[in-house]
Amino acid sequence: MMDSQENTLGQEKTEELLNVAPADNSDGNGGNTDVANKMQEETTVGTEEAPTAQTEADAPEQKKVYKSKKEVIARLKEIAHSDENPKKDEMEILKTAFYKLHFAEREADMKAYIEGGGNPDTYKVQPDADEEEFKAEMSVIKEKRAKIFLEQEKEKQDNLKKKLDIIEKIKAMVTSPEEANKSYQEFKKLQQEWKDIKAVPAEKANELWRNYQLYVEQFYDLLKLNSEAREYDFKKNLEIKTRLCEAAEKLAEESDVISAFHQLQELHQEYRETGPVAKELREEIWARFKAASTVINKRHQQHFEDLRGKEEENLEKKTALCEKVEEIAGTEIKNASEWDKKTKEIIAIQAEWKTIGFAPQKMNVKIFERFRAACDNFFGKKAEYFKALKQQFSENAEKKKALVEQAQALKDSTDWKATSDKLIALQKEWKTIGMVPKKLGDKLWEDFLGACNHFFDARNSANAGTRSEERANLEKKCDIIAQLKALAEEAADDIQEKVRELVEQFNAIGHVPFKEKDAVYKEYHGILDKLYKELNVTTARRRLDKFKSNIKSVAEKGGNALDNERSRLMRRYESLKQEIQTYENNIGFLSASSKKGNSLIDEMNRKVQKLKDDMNLVREKIKAIDAENN
Repeated sequence: MMDSQENTLGQEKTEELLNVAPADNSDGNGGNTDVANKMQEETTVGTEEAPTAQTEADAPEQKKVYKSKKEVIARLKEIAHSDENPKKDEMEILKTAFYKLHFAEREADMKAYIEGGGNPDTYKVQPDADEEEFKAEMSVIKEKRAKIFLEQEKEKQDNLKKKLDIIEKIKAMVTSPEEANKSYQEFKKLQQEWKDIKAVPAEKANELWRNYQLYVEQFYDLLKLNSEAREYDFKKNLEIKTRLCEAAEKLAEESDVISAFHQLQELHQEYRETGPVAKELREEIWARFKAASTVINKRHQQHFEDLRGKEEENLEKKTALCEKVEEIAGTEIKNASEWDKKTKEIIAIQAEWKTIGFAPQKMNVKIFERFRAACDNFFGKKAEYFKALKQQFSENAEKKKALVEQAQALKDSTDWKATSDKLIALQKEWKTIGMVPKKLGDKLWEDFLGACNHFFDARNSANAGTRSEERANLEKKCDIIAQLKALAEEAADDIQEKVRELVEQFNAIGHVPFKEKDAVYKEYHGILDKLYKELNVTTARRRLDKFKSNIKSVAEKGGNALDNERSRLMRRYESLKQEIQTYENNIGFLSASSKKGNSLIDEMNRKVQKLKDDMNLVREKIKAIDAENN
């Protein structure tokens, strides 16, 4: 209701300025030249003011920046509980500022909830006491504005009645020409009263003004003012209008463009209500006032053009930030550190967004909705990722807990070999399981490692004597290897016998440390291969020597070990003998007339020879067993 009243008042001013036509400069009443001049001066004012007809509705005040909802509510309370007249523009600014802060807080709460691991689907908006207080104060102000509007409407009706009464009084003066000169002071008083009466209903303003002008003109037509009184009025009006020109010119120095514009409107109202000046000065004084007004109006117009330009620039900046967030939200992110990095980038962009002012009104909400949608998309994906990650962490934790339980169940076992293998397998499986939250992961690893260390420490303590023996065996075998290397440099006749003795001694020595086993074995057989090659000892002979060196260990097993081994060798001997006979029979049936047949015979002969070598080796092994038994 207040909004329509304010707009109507602005419209009333504009219509008054644009609809008052200048008076005719001719003197249609013979000797009433002064009256004609007076009327021309009065009516010219309306024409002079027409170019500055900009309404207050076109000139919104600059917006104050509110940093918190409390500041907004404090200003609302100040307006609601004082005699101040609430203005539409300020109400809109306060409403926009409050809900911008309100929604920003809501988004911050939701973001913190999601980053803390909350589910976006279950997030609930919490009641805001500030919003309830804001609405309550706005309701009070709304009622206050409605009340003020009704009061202003009543005041307009009262003002209309008062002005109608003034018109009737001037009309009565016009009907008594003989009393015109005597009524002049009362007429001036009525004019002042007219000026003091403010707004009237807009639909009555033009008609009221025309009637008033009509009877004022008729009254001046009746006046026969003396030259001295008329000149005095012109002089006083010139002084007033000169002062108004100076005030308008000084407004060009005002830094607040909006304030300067509103002050100019007040100066125009006063100029309009000031009487005429001498005819020869009218154009000059009006041109001066108009020129000063043009400067202020242009600054006012340029101010809003600059604001629109800045808003367009802000729109470009905000659009660029939207594109950045959309690009980040569309990127495939595969790990938590990358999510953390991208989150910091988004937060930095959000901080930059807050430093940018408003975009054009028609785009301001749309660009913000686009930015918020992009941010929500990013944080929604982030929430889904960490929800899945949390589930994976939970599964990994259960797997590691199971391994901890298995390790703790094995830690007191004394089956050293089997349990070692099991624990090593558990350790390998542990490495294949993914990550768990650090605090829980450290605790599980501590329990798992503790169980493994408990077992291996016990095993090492139990095997301390065995390791000493294995170390002594290692020294012995290294000494034999050194002797074999020395033999490789000698040229003695009995070198073959010495090699055989050292081989028997080496085979008689027990286990060495497990870690050293492969290296010793490789070094030992390396020097043997070299010696056998130099001594031209066949592979079969070496195998026989090795067999003979192992006979003792077989005999130590007791019982019928050697007899069982001799029986096995006899079966092997008969098998080889039978296989040789089969091959020899088959060779007798083959024809060597073709190249292919000849090649096949050669191959079979080689196989027969190998079988015979194997059979001879088995026979020598049987002899060695017989010699050991004897």
